[in-house]
Amino acid sequence: MQQIRILHTNDIHSHFDAYPKLATFLKEKDSTLPSALVDIGDNMDRFHPITEATGGKANTSLLNMLGYDYATFGNNEGITLDYQGLSQLYEDAEFSILAANLFEANGDYPDWVKPYDVKTMGDIKVAFIGVTVFYQHFYALLGWKIEDPYIILEKYLPALKEEADVIVVLSHLGISDDEEMARRFPEIDVILGGHTHHVLPEGRRIGNTLICGAGKYGQYIGQIDLGYDQELKVLTHSTATLHKLELYKPDQQVTERIKDMEQVAEKHLNKKVGSLEASLQVEWFASSIFPDLLADKLREWCEADIGMVNSGVLLDGLEKGEVTLGMLHRICPHPINPCRVTLTGEELREVVQQALHPDMENLRVKGLGFRGEVMGRMAFSGVRFDTEPIKDGSVQVTDIYIGGKRLNATDSVTVGTIDMFTFGRMYPSIIRAKEKKFFLPELLRDVLAHSFSDN
Repeated sequence: MQQIRILHTNDIHSHFDAYPKLATFLKEKDSTLPSALVDIGDNMDRFHPITEATGGKANTSLLNMLGYDYATFGNNEGITLDYQGLSQLYEDAEFSILAANLFEANGDYPDWVKPYDVKTMGDIKVAFIGVTVFYQHFYALLGWKIEDPYIILEKYLPALKEEADVIVVLSHLGISDDEEMARRFPEIDVILGGHTHHVLPEGRRIGNTLICGAGKYGQYIGQIDLGYDQELKVLTHSTATLHKLELYKPDQQVTERIKDMEQVAEKHLNKKVGSLEASLQVEWFASSIFPDLLADKLREWCEADIGMVNSGVLLDGLEKGEVTLGMLHRICPHPINPCRVTLTGEELREVVQQALHPDMENLRVKGLGFRGEVMGRMAFSGVRFDTEPIKDGSVQVTDIYIGGKRLNATDSVTVGTIDMFTFGRMYPSIIRAKEKKFFLPELLRDVLAHSFSDN
């Protein structure tokens, strides 16, 4: 019987403090078994200044330094970088990028992508195939073509079963899709997952498929040990383990490399984008000038009737004088895009009603691109409304006016806002809206940079 090992990380999200500890773990691990090291995507996140300044290339260089064999990418690589940015992200990679369901617009694979690779580990042939989350509309807006991962797996798995002894999927789809994948394709031996930040200390089995996940932010590195009987051509065992990286001392060499990266990033982000004649202050739970300004700019950018944005997306104000890329990144680090949504008058009333509720203002949000602390007060532009107080401390919206005209329940209105509101469950009317236009690759801070430009 031959034994092999696969080590996996996922959703590090540019938490650079994880890499030095990861380096120590890798140096101390048992090196007697044939092994592979893989990453399952969202390794980078533009909230971090190093990633922002280098377009994620610093993340790639650290994966090189740590000796990764394979990686797939997640939505933070795929749709927070523009076409050119993603095309160049891995140009210096010393590992293979596996993404079987991403194509150029003409249907060819990008020259930096392989759908799968077969690695001989000891005497065992292991097929690694990557699939990433099926955000079809967003990838299309950026110039890519992305296919349904299940259809792609149906295409490749029969050949992989013939070519390899073991099949491993690098899946940035999320735990629900991983479970469905295991049910639908019993020939898959191991699914290494990400995207939903699930933690599976001993894995999860569906049939003969082992599903794994190592959390987020480099909390853990996952370890899969496989035994294979060459004569019977079957796996004899498969086990999953998670190792806490906080138990490992940071590697000094990697720590110093990251410090150098920080200095390079600081120089890049010090570039001036414009200037302010007066300070812009932000309050999360009261009316303030900066969120109101951002609502104005979103209305203009999206060419909408009104603007709407929560104060919490602005983490701080700006003092009068020079504005730099670094300042805008510090106060608005989210990978959030502008979005125009078409609603009826009644749907807008429902949205405003929900937005003005104290519970919504105090809501702490995790995910959906939000990198702040709390939703905060909603700022509006181009609209006013009449309200009446009600018993629970909120208000009832009675009438809405746009440009002095009262909005009827069946009237159509366009709202320039943020894509975060089209996900999750905060605003059902926005989620259900049939007409949505997303503005990619621009992020909120790009809207601000354009607003403050001296040109």
